[in-house]
Amino acid sequence: MASKPATPAFRRAFGATLAARVAEPRRFLQVVAGPRQVGKTTLVRQVLDELALPSRFVSADEPTLRDRSWLTAQWDAARLLARDAPDRGAVLALDEVQKIPNWSETVKRLWDEDTAAGLPLRVVLLGSAPLPMERGLAESLAGRFEILRLPHWSFAEMDAAFGFSLEQYLYFGGYPGAAPLAGNPARWRRYILDSLVETTISRDVLLMARVDKPALLRRVFELGCRYSGQVLSYTKMLGQLQDAGNTTTLAHYLELLAGAGMLAGIPKFAGEAVRQRGSSPKLQVLNTALLTAFSRLTPPEAQADREFWGRLTESAVGAHLANAAATGTCELFYWRDRNREVDFVVRAGRMLVAIEVKSGRAPAALPGLAAFADAFRPQRTLLVGGDGIPVEEFLSRSVEHWLQP
Repeated sequence: MASKPATPAFRRAFGATLAARVAEPRRFLQVVAGPRQVGKTTLVRQVLDELALPSRFVSADEPTLRDRSWLTAQWDAARLLARDAPDRGAVLALDEVQKIPNWSETVKRLWDEDTAAGLPLRVVLLGSAPLPMERGLAESLAGRFEILRLPHWSFAEMDAAFGFSLEQYLYFGGYPGAAPLAGNPARWRRYILDSLVETTISRDVLLMARVDKPALLRRVFELGCRYSGQVLSYTKMLGQLQDAGNTTTLAHYLELLAGAGMLAGIPKFAGEAVRQRGSSPKLQVLNTALLTAFSRLTPPEAQADREFWGRLTESAVGAHLANAAATGTCELFYWRDRNREVDFVVRAGRMLVAIEVKSGRAPAALPGLAAFADAFRPQRTLLVGGDGIPVEEFLSRSVEHWLQP
């Protein structure tokens, strides 16, 4: 495994896009959003180092108290940089800004002051809790920002940076910070559960949104990891959880977990938005590391368990698609009609693609590509695995590749 991992092409392209936007004449706040440990801070620091502009990077995630006066003081310090370079301007990057109370109102006031004064101060906001970030942006900063969403690392990126094989990627997933621990699976598992899962739930979800039943939210997450790749009705979930909650609560908790980049509930494709919202969700981890960490299986045990490895393979394909959907590339669904099912349905504009994953595990329903094609006339149907597109090839290419006309 490489001791000095290279920056994968996607991250370089993302950094180039951010650099180009920041270098433009001051127009919008730039917002970099995404789950924990996907490289947001590292990438923004690299962009600032390479820009020919003076910059200031500060974080509200440090132990000392952060409030609006701290935010104003940091902004004023960056203003001095911009005033000293009036022809070029300067850049202020604020990490974990959503942790400052009423941050969006303060940013709006300061941004509007600079706009009125013609001060060339560009601003980049970073955050690991998308829901609080987006709520603050929508409430106070409408028309003043652009969002760049950074997803989990793909197989191609983990291969380029760490030399991961397909089998390693399926098991260890796409967390770059955990990659050096792959040689010690027990230590890797503790890192995933303690440093990533627990930190995300306790700091990005429970502290940033109203959760009346924290223990239930944690059990929903664990249930989603155990049943990733399976359709589970909210009623069955409540039965599994043995809790007196309701379906609205479960749907809300799935939304919070999806916003944190951990677990999504994929809706059923029906062609009607109302029916999609009311459908039983297909549970989907957004990084297969979450599935294997909770399984307690070692890599050899996981590969020897055909049912588990098949579910892991299907979850990797689903995570690849779900991460693309989280960045706005496409919409993602599953489809089921009686005893026939299509694993994934991807829609981007007028392009509709049906995807069946042949993973080797016993399917819960009969393959339904032909039935789906008759009902909805997709532009393309894909079989991944088996005698179809190799899983390694599918995961090595961007989702946009499979959506090209």
